[in-house]
Amino acid sequence: MSIPSHDDASSRPIAVIGAGTLGRRIAAMLAGHGAHVHLFDIDPQQLTRAVAFAEGVIATLPQPDARLTTTTDMADAVRDAWLVIEAIPERLDLKQRLFAELDEMTRPDAILATNSSSLKSSLLINEVSRPERVLNAHFYQPPDWNAVELMSCGQTDPAAIELMQAMLARYGLEPFHVRKESTGFIYNRVWAAIKRESLSVVEEGVADPEDVDRLFCSLHGATMGPFQLMDRVGLDVVLDIEEHYASEREGIPEGPRDLLRRMIAEGKLGVKSGEGFYRY
Repeated sequence: MSIPSHDDASSRPIAVIGAGTLGRRIAAMLAGHGAHVHLFDIDPQQLTRAVAFAEGVIATLPQPDARLTTTTDMADAVRDAWLVIEAIPERLDLKQRLFAELDEMTRPDAILATNSSSLKSSLLINEVSRPERVLNAHFYQPPDWNAVELMSCGQTDPAAIELMQAMLARYGLEPFHVRKESTGFIYNRVWAAIKRESLSVVEEGVADPEDVDRLFCSLHGATMGPFQLMDRVGLDVVLDIEEHYASEREGIPEGPRDLLRRMIAEGKLGVKSGEGFYRY
């Protein structure tokens, strides 16, 4: 399979599928560094909110006259893209269906990347005719955190990862190559232990979220503690990730997930709902 050249990638757009918390951040970061970005979502109101957010981010980046277009037509979004980044909810069935559709809609050389924070791209290729173009590209929270972890689906053409490393660096991001397939990639495996124990401490009544965060920040010089970070990600997303870890590994404690389920049942999803472990 051919992979686009650097020049070809520079002249073709990038499509971002999903205009939620991370999709809009990814789109803004890429557009603000010179990429032509097509942002797709089925919800026009979500796109309106995404553009309002992106305009504020792009204004702080090197290309304030960025090319960011939005559409509710996925085929239109991906038609000429050299790279398609999926940023839809963290559900395996949804992502599998999407990748099957993208396989049909995109140009044969287009790289298909999932932004999933817990699902390996090897789980998404059952109905993909060219799995050598599929990989994980896990973004964090650009432009605040610009690391991106790149991980093969097990069949990814090495040239696709090399191109991604070069182009992401050009767009102000810092790529890291995950050298072996790993649920949680690199950082999230470390972060999962911190997050899970923090939830356990609160669920068991040992401390409240504010004290955990304050102590964490005091010891590590961090600006945000685990509960502030979970609120920012979204507690529903945090729970989806924890459920996936528990489905793959024995011995994951139930208490942290019980706490998250209670919070979500009360409508406390974090920043996006106005309240999580903190009020916003």
